[in-house]
Amino acid sequence: MPGHFEPLPGGGAAVALDDVEISIIRSLAIQLLELIGPGPAEEEGADPLAELFAEGPSEPPADPVLRRLFPDAYGDPGQPPASAEEAAEQRAHAAEFRRFTENDLRAGKRENALAVIHSLNALAASGEGGAVLKLSPEESRRWLGALNDLRLAIASRLEIGAEDDADDLYRLPDEDPRKPMVMAYLWLGGLQETLVSTFMP
Repeated sequence: MPGHFEPLPGGGAAVALDDVEISIIRSLAIQLLELIGPGPAEEEGADPLAELFAEGPSEPPADPVLRRLFPDAYGDPGQPPASAEEAAEQRAHAAEFRRFTENDLRAGKRENALAVIHSLNALAASGEGGAVLKLSPEESRRWLGALNDLRLAIASRLEIGAEDDADDLYRLPDEDPRKPMVMAYLWLGGLQETLVSTFMP
C-alpha cells in the first residue's frame, strides 16, 4: 500500500490515507488495546488513587505477543547465564523490575493506541473518502510508539525474531494464509520508517 509520512512545517507529520488504510490501522490498534487489556482504574469499582500505588505482575505474560511487548529487563537472550545462581539472580531482578514498571508501560501503550484510534476517528468524521492525516509532534510520538507495538505484535504472530527471519516471508505465495499479515507488517514498517524520518533535522 502506498503512503508515507512527510514532515510538517513547524513540527509534526502528515500522511495521506484512504478509507481501507484507515480501517486497517484502526482495527489493528483496537486489537492491540484488547490484547493489552484495561488499566486497574478502568476495572469496575477500581480506586483510581490506589492505582498510583498498585504493583504490577512479577511474572512475564503467558501470551507470546505480550511477552514481546513487555520483555524481561534483565538478562541477554543471546547469552545464557553462566551459572544457576546467576540465572536465579537475573529472574529475581527481572521480577522486581517488572512489578514496578509493567503497569506504567501498559498505560503508555494503551495511550498510544488510543491516540491512533482518536486521530483516525476524527479523520473519518470529516466525511472525506480518505484524507490527509496531520499529526502534532506529540501525536507523532504516540503514533510512532503504536506503530512499533503493532509491528512487534505481528512479528510475534509470524514468529519473526529478527529482520533476517522475515526474508522467506517476503516471497510467500498469494494463497498463503499468512500473506495479509506479512503485507500489513511490511506496510506498517514503511509508515514507521518514514515517520521516524520526520523527526530528523
